[in-house]
Amino acid sequence: MSTIRKPERLQKIISAYGAASRRVAEKMISEGRVTVNGITAKTGQSAVFGIDVIAVDGEPLTEKNDRVYIMLNKPGGYLTTVSDDRGRKTVMELVADAGVRVYPVGRLDCDTEGLLLFTNDGAFANAMAHPSGNKIKTYRARVRGDAAKAAKLLTEPLIIDRYTVHALHAEVISLTTDGGVIEIAVAEGRNRQIRKMCAVCGVSVCELKRTSVGTLELGSLESGQWRYLTQEEVLLLG
Repeated sequence: MSTIRKPERLQKIISAYGAASRRVAEKMISEGRVTVNGITAKTGQSAVFGIDVIAVDGEPLTEKNDRVYIMLNKPGGYLTTVSDDRGRKTVMELVADAGVRVYPVGRLDCDTEGLLLFTNDGAFANAMAHPSGNKIKTYRARVRGDAAKAAKLLTEPLIIDRYTVHALHAEVISLTTDGGVIEIAVAEGRNRQIRKMCAVCGVSVCELKRTSVGTLELGSLESGQWRYLTQEEVLLLG
């Protein structure tokens, strides 16, 4: 006896079949990039996968078993976005040779370097991005100002964009005549959070690099290079 498929929201279908995260899928729908049976989809629309023909950017959505998970050492100067209408460089250029369409998980600011994940597994992307996942992210920030004082203040409650946040860990790695390097670990991932936290604590960030996400560490991966995650790494992240 065959299973009867029920209509589901388009963004959920697109995410489940690895074309994009739900948030990105919603944006694609609003931009008119998704069609159902050849007709441009509308926000909030539902469909039945396997009966309705759903296409993203003209490419029909198909059921795939080949899930891909990639870690990139993002250089500065690249936007974490799929495309940019101003022609600026995006991280998609750096993973163009992956052989499959993947999407960034979360984001790093244009000037921020380091560990950035990509996948075509929408469920994995959603789990990684959701606050309940509580994935600890570690950064190294080269700052100008009193680094020792800032490191102490970073672990105390700070108001950033009306939210109370704090570093789980902040340690001075080295000191210079005008500042130093601080290792900072946070559970949140709000917009420009580390830079804003440092500013509140009296230092300015000159360079910022993410070195780990959860159990996954950047290691010796060269800037601008990427590699596939092992099955064990994916399981540990999940």
